[in-house]
Amino acid sequence: MKTFLKIIFVIVLVSLSIGLLVIGNGYNMYKEAIQNEPLEQKVEEIKQKINYTQINEVPKIYQNAVIAVEDHRFYSHNGIDIIAIGRAFVNDIKAMSFVEGGSTITQQLAKNIYFTQEKKITRKIAEMFMAFEIEKNYSKEEILELYLNTSYFGDGYYTVKEASLGYFGKEPNKMTDSESIMLAGIPNAPSVYSPTKNPELAKERQKQVVEKMVKYGYLEESEAIEILNEE
Repeated sequence: MKTFLKIIFVIVLVSLSIGLLVIGNGYNMYKEAIQNEPLEQKVEEIKQKINYTQINEVPKIYQNAVIAVEDHRFYSHNGIDIIAIGRAFVNDIKAMSFVEGGSTITQQLAKNIYFTQEKKITRKIAEMFMAFEIEKNYSKEEILELYLNTSYFGDGYYTVKEASLGYFGKEPNKMTDSESIMLAGIPNAPSVYSPTKNPELAKERQKQVVEKMVKYGYLEESEAIEILNEE
């Protein structure tokens, strides 16, 4: 029995040591990134984009669609969503692979402006520290606005304005409800859900977003049906 307890103790000690090392490496990555280019400077660079779009220039239904499908607890967390991270951890264990990250919109913004898309735990930790930094300095509306101007929508479009003009031939504030919801679903997998490349998959993704919006109270069932029936 004593031998068994010793083995357990060693395993726990090694696990804690590895965990602390990973967290330390992630923190160092975050500090290096923000020292090389301060957050305020990064944000100002983003706002200088030719097609930068302010949050009040996109339909409210588009904003709601993004939140529903990407991070439905966006307005209640402080940068990371513990529940989503826990769910992702369980799913990753089941799959024995890094298949789900549980990232919030703030974490995705941190990744978009500072880090790579590479799925590594150290980068994930750095992303979390950066998310706290972003939430400390910017409002939720500012964070959402920045996210919409740093996401990749496929077909070479990197802002919501570029995407709405490219896919629908109109300014963001002119998008229909159907177009708004379709656009909200694209960044999850731009090469898959691009309306120009895979219109059927884009429509299927739109349906998934609508279902999320109904689930989280952004749409009534009757409204969802009407939107899905739009041409």
